[in-house]
Amino acid sequence: MFSDETAPLNRYIVLPKVDLHRHLEGSLRLATMLDIARQHGVTVPVSMLNLSGLVQVQDQDPLTFSNFLEKFKTLRLFYKSPDVIHRVTAEAVEDAAKDNVRYLELRFTPVALSRAEGFPLHDVVDWVIASAREAAKKHKIKVGLIASVNRHESPELAEQVAWLAAGHVKNGLVGLDLAGNEAEFKSEPFYGLFKEARQAGLRITIHAGEWGPAQNVREAIESLGAERIGHGVRVMEDESVVSLARERGVAFEVCVTSNFQSGVVKTFESHPLPRMLESGLKATINTDDPSVSRITLAHEYQHVCERLNVPMDALKRSILLAAESAFLDEPAKQELRTALKAELKL
Repeated sequence: MFSDETAPLNRYIVLPKVDLHRHLEGSLRLATMLDIARQHGVTVPVSMLNLSGLVQVQDQDPLTFSNFLEKFKTLRLFYKSPDVIHRVTAEAVEDAAKDNVRYLELRFTPVALSRAEGFPLHDVVDWVIASAREAAKKHKIKVGLIASVNRHESPELAEQVAWLAAGHVKNGLVGLDLAGNEAEFKSEPFYGLFKEARQAGLRITIHAGEWGPAQNVREAIESLGAERIGHGVRVMEDESVVSLARERGVAFEVCVTSNFQSGVVKTFESHPLPRMLESGLKATINTDDPSVSRITLAHEYQHVCERLNVPMDALKRSILLAAESAFLDEPAKQELRTALKAELKL
């Protein structure tokens, strides 16, 4: 979407980065999708350009929630074999490493990955863990995994995913996420499940305050035990929720381009990130779905500084804040913080 701005991008590419909110299902390379389509007979356009229109937000697209989510209907067709899931996981980690991301929390939806071919959920979880671990080692990047469940699906299905995730905490599966359509589906059916997940050692992040009101952020914090909020930009509509989040030290995983493309904000320049930072909220900067949005984290950093006028020092502090908000144990977190402070000269 912003490909004409490559020249000044270099100063952002070289920055060490932390991405706490990146979806595996929104990270597939176009070339990989074409390969999979050829090998497995997936019916999609044979040209890169035409396929791009189906799975990536285009400049001429309506900037709406429904158009953004429509891309995932096509993306779900590609998970045709264990090898495919291994490949897309490895490539997502590799792409983050190439963008100088030092720590990545990659979230994935086991139900979505399993559905195309009816794979057992436990196999899907094992494949993603094995591939992420191998790719992290190869590309010298730290990776934590977050299992995601959807509001529009049954709590019983979510419970299966949660218990699988809890059994893999020691294997790098660090958290549980509630995602999906918050405008039409309540989170209340999941209260008990997320309480049990916390007790089992999983860290909690909740998509809230994106397509739903600030009250959803309050609910995520008070009733679901969220330590972090995915997006959360509508928190600014209610000062009492801003105060609650600030008092509890809840971090926000802000995804600026995604919020613009999905119609959460009317214009890019009206994004509330600067106000969130000024309000003392722990706002971090992330990609969400880099392939769908046609961005990297370097792009996001550039737009935050150059289009939202966030000073470079504030950007650097936000990177450090992301490290402090990571779902890592304290020794690993301290190691990451120390390395980033030295590189960022903070």
